[in-house]
Amino acid sequence: MSAHLPRRAVLRGAVLLGAAAGATALSQFGGDRDARAVAGAVDQPTIANCATWGARPPSSAVSVVQSRPNKIIIHHTAFPNTTDYSLAQAYRNSRDIQDLHMDTNGWLDSGQHFTNSRGGYLTEGRHGSLYALLHGQTMVQGAHCVGQNSQAIGIENDGIYLDVQPPQALWDSLIWFCAFTCQQYGIPASEIYGHKDFNNTQCPGLLHDRLPELRSAVAARLGG
Repeated sequence: MSAHLPRRAVLRGAVLLGAAAGATALSQFGGDRDARAVAGAVDQPTIANCATWGARPPSSAVSVVQSRPNKIIIHHTAFPNTTDYSLAQAYRNSRDIQDLHMDTNGWLDSGQHFTNSRGGYLTEGRHGSLYALLHGQTMVQGAHCVGQNSQAIGIENDGIYLDVQPPQALWDSLIWFCAFTCQQYGIPASEIYGHKDFNNTQCPGLLHDRLPELRSAVAARLGG
């Protein structure tokens, strides 16, 4: 786990309250129960919801897939590798991604379901993704990987990793979050892929070479 986990623990209560408060308004994303994680061996990491980091509303309604995803797809943002590992930067990065995806790509919202910062902070990407994850029965349709958007959870890792490795905090956070996501949705650790496995892209750079390591670490966290 990364060095700032105690700070995460302090933030966790406020973030989870935000997720629960949004549950009623987002009942179409998975029922009218309070948002909560499915009980399991992997503790829930702190994940800032869209309201917490200041997301814009989607330009149109997001689509909800009434089934569980069957895989996770790892991405990198290809943004410059910032040395600002703060929570504030993680929130700025999430806003920058959303602006790019909505204003340049013409998408209705952020394309990915979740974002992992270089400091290891996790944020919700597309609206409704966190609520669906905590219930573990549905998913929001994304826009992160052609041909996989209705069956794969997309995780953006901030930075560009064509010739450098990610910071340890990002890597540790990715393992934890993938393990939690696998637990919530019943996804085997073997079903973690990179963007380039499905589309013609360099994404996620050297993170793709480390997928066997990631799968192994996730399986270990799941107790397998």
